[in-house]
Amino acid sequence: MERLFGFIGNRSDLGARVLDVDAPALATSAEGRRLGWGVGFYQAGEVLLRRRPMDDRQVIAAASLTRDLRTDALLGSVRAPSFGEPRTQNTQPFRYRDWLFVHHGTVNAFVRLRERLMESIPDFLRGNIRGETDSELVFYLFLSFLHDAGKLRGPTDPAVMTEALRGTCTLLDRLAMEEGADDAGVMGILVCDGEHIAGLNRNAHLAFRLVHGENDIDALLPEDALRNRRLVDMARVRFTIIASGLTEPRVGWSLLPTPCTITTSRLDEPMVESF
Repeated sequence: MERLFGFIGNRSDLGARVLDVDAPALATSAEGRRLGWGVGFYQAGEVLLRRRPMDDRQVIAAASLTRDLRTDALLGSVRAPSFGEPRTQNTQPFRYRDWLFVHHGTVNAFVRLRERLMESIPDFLRGNIRGETDSELVFYLFLSFLHDAGKLRGPTDPAVMTEALRGTCTLLDRLAMEEGADDAGVMGILVCDGEHIAGLNRNAHLAFRLVHGENDIDALLPEDALRNRRLVDMARVRFTIIASGLTEPRVGWSLLPTPCTITTSRLDEPMVESF
């Protein structure tokens, strides 16, 4: 089992609790494999990573990984490794400058494609690759498209992010088909520049949930705050959660079509575009 997840909102003091709004939806079962996990988040102008390549728990709740964090934008991943040893360099999220990246899926024909993918990445970016996973190379392909557009230094326009995601998917498909595969396989991606989250869904069962309104915010607040609602301007609190692996409809969640891209920010409604 694997799952990526992320959120962005307008209250960093509530970010630690936002994944508790529907914790069961974001729990990942080991299913006989040893899972690893990681979260990347923005805090006081810094981009920080917390990664654990191996975890003995049979079920890992995403909410349990974020409860002590103060942040309004975060990406995370829980999965068993598909390539490479279970070590920090191979554990998502991956980071480059202000960019964070998580990937759901395994690139078809990756062993045969590895060298060709490396050759598609500019030298100055290639030198930052530290692990052996397909996911990290997908990230650097995405960064290569941003570089070609002159938008490598974030934050940038969400339309640029989705165009780079679609370009990455198209290139991976073409190379995989040249190696005899139908396409590059299941692909779910989330990227964040600190101001926006953009995602791509192709058969990865991505869904999003808006967190706002009295009932949702009540679930985020500690008991003492609930007794004094004046501490929080309830009407203005807003988060968007995005996650993969939601195969069945759940109350509050909107399943994404496939294939599509999604973009969202601290205050904007998510924008979904099929392609």
